[in-house]
Amino acid sequence: MKWDTSRIQSWSWREHTPGAMVPEAGNAAEYQTGTWRTERPIWDESLCNHCMICWVFCPDSSILVKDEKMVGIDYYHCKGCGICAVECPRKAIDMISESEARAQEAAAEGSETSKVTEAAHA
Repeated sequence: MKWDTSRIQSWSWREHTPGAMVPEAGNAAEYQTGTWRTERPIWDESLCNHCMICWVFCPDSSILVKDEKMVGIDYYHCKGCGICAVECPRKAIDMISESEARAQEAAAEGSETSKVTEAAHA
């Protein structure tokens, strides 16, 4: 059975499953659960030695790996629990508030947009 979430924004409290759980076993990859997050892990590659301890402890399999090295974090599924940051022996992962992370992204996007605009008018 596929869980129909097309009207989820208009659901009353009675229509939501307890604990905002994903109701079908083995399907978490199909749902972008990262929107539950209030804290976001920020990875500093310059501090990382790719020991993969974060990957071992991440309960959401959100540590992205390629060729046996960490390459990033899957923010679509990361719920911001912070286990990766606590377990990292090199302190290469720092937790910041989700609102701060979004503000930084918006500022970076605005900066890129202004650079493109300036280049177009030069």
